[in-house]
Amino acid sequence: MSASLQVTQKLQHQHQHQHEEKQQQHLYESSYYLSSKSSVSKQSFSTFKTTRHRKKLSVKTEKGQEVVKLSPLPKRAKRTYLAMDKDKEVIGYVIPVFRANHDVVRGLMEAQEEVTEEGINYVAMRNLFVREAREAMEVKVEKKTRSKHVRESAERLEMSRTMEEWSEFRKKMNPDSLTHRPEFIVKPRGQTVWEGKDVKLHCTVAGWPKPRIAWYKNNVLIDAKAHSEKYTAESNYNMHSLEIKNCDFFDTAKYHISALNVKGEASAVASVVVKRFQEGVEPGPLDPKPHGFSPEHGVTFETTIIDKFEVAFGSEGETLSLGCTVIIYPTVKKYQPEVVWYRNSVPLKPSKWVHTHWSGERAVLTLVHLNKEDEGMYTLRVNTKSGYDTYAAYVFVRDADVEVEGVPVAPLDVRCHDANKDYVVVTWKQPAVEGSSSILGYYIDRCEVGTHHWARCNEVPVKYARFPVTGLVEGRSYVFRVRAVNKAGVSHPSRVSEAVVAMDPSDRARLRAGPSAPWTGMIKFTEEDPTVGVVPGEPTDVVVTEATKSYVVLAWKPPAQRGHEGVMYYIEKRISGTDTWQRVNTGIPVKSPRFALFDLAEGKSYSFRVRCCNSAGVGEASESTGEVIVGDKLDLPSAPGNPVATRNTDTSVVVSWGASKDVQHLVGYYIECSVVGTDVWMPCNNKPVRQTRFVCHGLITGANYVFKVKAVNAAGYSQSSPNSDAVVVQAAISVPGKPTGVTLQEAFKDYMVLGWNAPANNGGADIRGYFVDYRTVKGGVAGKWHEMNHQALTTTSYKAENLKERLFYQFQVRAVNMAGVSKPSLPSAPLECKEWTITVPGVPVGLHVLEVRDTSVVVLWEPPVFDGRSPVNGYYLDVKEASAGEECWKGVHEKVNKMKYMKVTGLKGGASYVFHVRAQNLAGVGKPSAVLGPILAQTRPGTKEIYVDVDDDGVISMVFECSEMMEGSEFVWSKNYKEITDTSRLTIISERGKSRAIFNSPSLEDLGTFSCVVTNTDGISSSYTLTEEGLKRLLDISHDHKFPVIPFKNEMAMELLEKGRVRFWTQVEKCTSDCQVEYVFNDVIISQGKKYIMNFDKSSGIIEMFMDSLEVTDEGTFTFNLVDGKAKGTTSLVLIGDEFRELQKKSEFARAEWVRKQGPHFVEYLDFSVTPECDVLLKCKIGNVRSETEITWSKDCIEIAEDDEDAKKIERQDGELTFNIGKWVIKQEKQKEKKKKPPAEDVPPPPRPKISKHDAGVYEVFLRDERGKDKSTFSLTDAGYQAVMNELFRVIANSSSEIKVLSTEHGIVLYSTVTYYHEDLRVGWLHKDGKIAASERVKSGVTGDQLWLKINEPTEKDKGKYSMDIFDGKDGVKRAFDLTGQAWEEAFEEFQRLKAAAIAERNRARVVGGLPDVVAIQEGKSLNLTGNVWGEPVPEVSWTKNEKVLVSDDHYKLKFEHNKFASITIAAVSTADSGKYALVVKNKYGTEAGEFTVSVYNPEEEESKEEKKD
Repeated sequence: MSASLQVTQKLQHQHQHQHEEKQQQHLYESSYYLSSKSSVSKQSFSTFKTTRHRKKLSVKTEKGQEVVKLSPLPKRAKRTYLAMDKDKEVIGYVIPVFRANHDVVRGLMEAQEEVTEEGINYVAMRNLFVREAREAMEVKVEKKTRSKHVRESAERLEMSRTMEEWSEFRKKMNPDSLTHRPEFIVKPRGQTVWEGKDVKLHCTVAGWPKPRIAWYKNNVLIDAKAHSEKYTAESNYNMHSLEIKNCDFFDTAKYHISALNVKGEASAVASVVVKRFQEGVEPGPLDPKPHGFSPEHGVTFETTIIDKFEVAFGSEGETLSLGCTVIIYPTVKKYQPEVVWYRNSVPLKPSKWVHTHWSGERAVLTLVHLNKEDEGMYTLRVNTKSGYDTYAAYVFVRDADVEVEGVPVAPLDVRCHDANKDYVVVTWKQPAVEGSSSILGYYIDRCEVGTHHWARCNEVPVKYARFPVTGLVEGRSYVFRVRAVNKAGVSHPSRVSEAVVAMDPSDRARLRAGPSAPWTGMIKFTEEDPTVGVVPGEPTDVVVTEATKSYVVLAWKPPAQRGHEGVMYYIEKRISGTDTWQRVNTGIPVKSPRFALFDLAEGKSYSFRVRCCNSAGVGEASESTGEVIVGDKLDLPSAPGNPVATRNTDTSVVVSWGASKDVQHLVGYYIECSVVGTDVWMPCNNKPVRQTRFVCHGLITGANYVFKVKAVNAAGYSQSSPNSDAVVVQAAISVPGKPTGVTLQEAFKDYMVLGWNAPANNGGADIRGYFVDYRTVKGGVAGKWHEMNHQALTTTSYKAENLKERLFYQFQVRAVNMAGVSKPSLPSAPLECKEWTITVPGVPVGLHVLEVRDTSVVVLWEPPVFDGRSPVNGYYLDVKEASAGEECWKGVHEKVNKMKYMKVTGLKGGASYVFHVRAQNLAGVGKPSAVLGPILAQTRPGTKEIYVDVDDDGVISMVFECSEMMEGSEFVWSKNYKEITDTSRLTIISERGKSRAIFNSPSLEDLGTFSCVVTNTDGISSSYTLTEEGLKRLLDISHDHKFPVIPFKNEMAMELLEKGRVRFWTQVEKCTSDCQVEYVFNDVIISQGKKYIMNFDKSSGIIEMFMDSLEVTDEGTFTFNLVDGKAKGTTSLVLIGDEFRELQKKSEFARAEWVRKQGPHFVEYLDFSVTPECDVLLKCKIGNVRSETEITWSKDCIEIAEDDEDAKKIERQDGELTFNIGKWVIKQEKQKEKKKKPPAEDVPPPPRPKISKHDAGVYEVFLRDERGKDKSTFSLTDAGYQAVMNELFRVIANSSSEIKVLSTEHGIVLYSTVTYYHEDLRVGWLHKDGKIAASERVKSGVTGDQLWLKINEPTEKDKGKYSMDIFDGKDGVKRAFDLTGQAWEEAFEEFQRLKAAAIAERNRARVVGGLPDVVAIQEGKSLNLTGNVWGEPVPEVSWTKNEKVLVSDDHYKLKFEHNKFASITIAAVSTADSGKYALVVKNKYGTEAGEFTVSVYNPEEEESKEEKKD
């Protein structure tokens, strides 16, 4: 073994400073020595990086001279690992095990776990200091000057003291004295804190073996892990702490810490006192907390939280924001309070799920993408230098909608535990809703951080909410999620867990500690690992930590001898009763000292053992575990105790229950609710709660609920508790509000009469009375309050007696109900006790409102106590908007009101109003009463009105319903706003939320306004005014109900059916199954038989009677008599005289028609139609025909044969026969003749008219076969022919287009197009509603399908409206066109343009003939060509050759004669005269050229060319 030691020290330059350093040195050394005896926890290890170069061991002087040299380290020197405390003091060392890169994986650490120390540490430490002391004695001595000698003498003195301390430490390192009992180096100190603050107790403990630490509160063990929201216990570097969060009054206690090891036990105690700002009084949840003085800022900060968030509801996936406005008074520049948000008393830290914002005035918490983990009690805490203030409300998170009906909802709170190199335990909490069937198990998915691929960890669903995941890759990070599964399917996945790293816990802790920095006096130690290449020893303490039906988890401790390179493990199992051991992981050994075994047979017994292995080989097996039976060790919880539900608010109920008695590792409770009468259970919480009391929010006001509770642990759900008793959701009863408006109503010498208004809020129970207090006021100084009455007053007025005249008094009033006494009202103004002498009445009292609606309210009051000199004879009601000034009071009515109530209408919805009333007597109008209000003109949601009901027995009643009934609420009925006490006119029946006032004998005495008020509510009331007209209508309805008549939808009717059958029928609106029908003919009851068939369908209310035919004896009256309970109904049909005979004929005809239709017959008889193309068709529809049925057409009794021309006009398609009269048919002979003619003579025949006189005649169609015959006739003569023509004219007229205009060179043409034109069609044109006479200038006519009117040479007189009348057989069809304005201008302009263009075309210059296209002429001959020219005026004539103008000369002679003939003569042409020539004529209308080509040839040259070719 080789080692190096380096010690560096410093001299102190000032005596006082040296003394302080000695004290610090002494404190350090004491801690140093003692800590060497204690076990060094894994968290205390820190790594000191060293290089791979060779090291020296030396002791250096102040000048840095090297005194001692030791042998260098071997080539395979190791890094130094030092154990450091929080002040970077060396307290020990540890042999290195982990060599990973610290910087790469330090950020991935997840947990801190303990590590097992080895005895070699202490052996090495002892040898270190023995060798160190020996080497210290070999320091070289040199000769020095006196000054230097004095200086180094002090150094040697200090060095000798240090060596003595090292020698003492060496003795402590002796194995015999190494172990010692725990000692408290620093004991915890008692503390006093304000309520709501956090407190932390610290101490330092030394001892070996390492002591086990436990904290106690008043001698009760504190389980910090189970109550992590309240306590946090930490142990780092032998320093231990306990943090108590959010202290309250009950955290005041004595806290003990106990340290225990094999050598003994030590303990220390510290007291914690939690102070309230107001000792002895526990503030309410909404009471403001007093604040203390802040000397730092010289003020007392007062905190007020307003605009608070309420109980909130969200759904998974949504974003929810909570906020409050915080007012800090006074405002100090640059000072901001500390704003902290808590969930279930645990501070929230900003993350991707939680965002906090403080603007200086408003605190906002935003929960992004809600999950059920976010459900809980959220608290806003505002800390100032003077104290703190808090506000809290619950947030509920509902499950997201499931995609498949019946599947469970997602699990929650997925966490990772016991992470190791290739193993981690995943836990979660079961969801509140299992779906349509119980949860069968859970799937666990994992995903490597940085990827998006999820892999399922288990093939078979696991029932336990805990699962060991194996097969992880060391050094990689993973996240997990869980899905629940039942028979209906798989749930949505849960929120993913926090990332966890697959690595050894000791490596994780060492990485968290990080490398240490060198310091003066640090001890550095390195050594060569002597265990390289050694087979590891056997593991120890192999135990089964978990055993379920699905898996078994083993855990063990690594061996003491495991070699430098680390170890891996093989696990072996053996079935009890056999001697054969089977290796479980035959392929790859595991790296973690944890392993989960699956695929074990349930109910069988197994033993297990573990072997270590490394590159040197496989070690010996560990001791086997005891026999372990595969099965669940954790049982389901027992059912919770009976739940008790109590009222809380209008939308919440408090549920408390007994805890489950038999439960291990309780996760929490789920509460479910159901409305009475339904079987639908809804979860009240989606995150389990551990307490046995819960406030269920979000309930329906007035609904009746029952509740049940179930417990849950990792094994699953318990049985549900019994259902609670039903409870109505409504606010709990509380003390009433303050009375208001204490006023003086009357005064005498020794007494005064007081009046006041009842409190607006009665606390949910009737006001039982009032207590009046008084005090005297002298010189503006008020005395003490005294009670005036010891018995509660039942009225809102009181006669205060035994007062002293001319003394001033103040009064206050308190209300009382079954919950207690309210706070006192505001004191009245000082009132002088003296007799009144006024003559007008006093002020009305007891003002209150009923029936508050959006636009109206009813104001009621009581008469004044003091009437004045004469009785009160009326009242005036005044109103104004609450925000308006005093000058805005206005009277509601002009005439005096003698009633003590009035309905005020015409209010603005959403506005607030105040009212007061003035009383009047003969002396005048008194002062106004106390102001009533403000009253908000707004209809309460869910408000119902009184309605009148008449039951089946004719009983008239008024009904009022209320869904907000409170305990003790009653319906109070009044007439004209006076409570009804006389039951002779009305009988009142009330049950649950419904009250019915029944009129005993309705009459004119009952006219008036009836109102109903529900007590113990916020003024729920309604009224109904019964007028004389309304009473009459109700009495009529009552009579109809008493003597009911069966209503008929249809009176009895008759209809003819096939075969001539007759159906008598009627239909009633409603009837019961007991309804009976009596069939009567001429007062004789008839019954079903051969002649009559009856039917009564009670579901539809249809009553039928059938007869096959009508005979002479059937003339008379048919009646249906109905009886349905006490209701009756009668309906009759009279068939006599001509009506009966007509019906009889129709019946016989219908029967004959039926007989006819048994053979071939006409469904529709022969008739005509005109198609849009103006084809005239004769058509009919036939039915019941067969292939052998003979169909014959005839005209004028002459059968149309198949070879006849008209036979081609007959078509049959889908049971319809058509005869196209106007169809053009060419006979076969003519077609053959046409084929023989040449194509030039193949001219199409002229169009045939659609119909003409030639087509007139009588047409018939016959149907015959063995079953029968039928005939149809149509007469196309006279009237029939005219009808066809009229229809043809109608189709033509309706097909005409709108009149259009067309301009020509001759004038303007108005025209309309039609589909077809017939010569007999009458068409008339009108101009300005006058018929146009035909003339040469204006003509009308027809060309093809165009009807036109031509106006030649139009003038201004031709402007105007033109109409065209087309006769359509009746009135005619008119088309009109207004030829004025722009239409006239455009048409006339176009006419003039075309006319000018035509003139120009006629008179323009042009060559009209005489010139050839090509002229070939022999050379030497003369050429003479003459062209005919036309043009007006006479055109100019010129000749060109190759586009060059020719001039007349001896060679070219150019002539123009008679203004018509232009000639050119070329004398003795030569080849040079070949080219393109043109005769160009030109006048003012245009230019034209007559072109021709002249080719001059030489015969000799032509012959020579031919010879060459040959």
